[in-house]
Amino acid sequence: MSEAFLPLFRKPCEFMAGASTLESLPVVTHPEVAFIGRSNVGKSSLVNALIGQKSLAKTSQNPGATKQLNFFLLGEKLMLVDMPGYGFAKVSKAKKSDWDHLIRHYLCGRPNLKRTFVLIDARRGVMKVDEEFMQMLNEAAVNFQLVFTKTDSVPDEALPPLIAHAQEVAARNVAAHPEILATSSLTKAGIRDLQEAIMPFVGAL
Repeated sequence: MSEAFLPLFRKPCEFMAGASTLESLPVVTHPEVAFIGRSNVGKSSLVNALIGQKSLAKTSQNPGATKQLNFFLLGEKLMLVDMPGYGFAKVSKAKKSDWDHLIRHYLCGRPNLKRTFVLIDARRGVMKVDEEFMQMLNEAAVNFQLVFTKTDSVPDEALPPLIAHAQEVAARNVAAHPEILATSSLTKAGIRDLQEAIMPFVGAL
C-alpha cells in the first residue's frame, strides 16, 4: 500500500451491513462518514481507493449500481457508508422514492454521522441536482463537504474554474465545509487529502 496512506487507512476494512429499509439500518456503534453523489459519480470507486482495496465496495459502469446503504468498518474505529446515488438511475419511480426516503432519513436522523461527503463528477461540475441536494442538507443542518471525483478525466487547466465555482456554491450553504477536495480513484490524486479530512472524526461518538 502507498506510503502516502495515513496509518488508519492501512488497517483492515470489512463489510458490516447493507440497509435497504429504515428497519434494516444497523445499530450505532462507531462514528460514521457517508459518501453520496449523482448516480455513477464514482462513490464506490472512491471508497475503494480511500482504503487501498480494489473490490471492497462493488463498482459498476451502470448508474444505480449501489442499491442500499453499505456500511464498512475501518480499523475497528470508523464506519464508511457508501450510499445510493441521487438523480438519474435506471430504476422505477417507486424505487427512486424508496431510496430518497431512506437517504433523507439516514442523513437527517443518524446521530453518529459526522460528515457527508458530496461527490461531484469533475467532467460535469456542480449540477442543478447537486445544488438541490445540498440545499436539503443545508436546511437539515447536515455537515457536508464537496469532493470532486474523476479529475484524471479533465485537463489540468479545467480544474481550477470547477473548484472556484464549487466554492461559490458551498459558500451559499451554511452546513458546507469551505474546503473543496479534488480526487481521482485512478491516479490516487487527492486521496491523502480526503483521508486527512476524515481523521478528526475517528473515535468522535
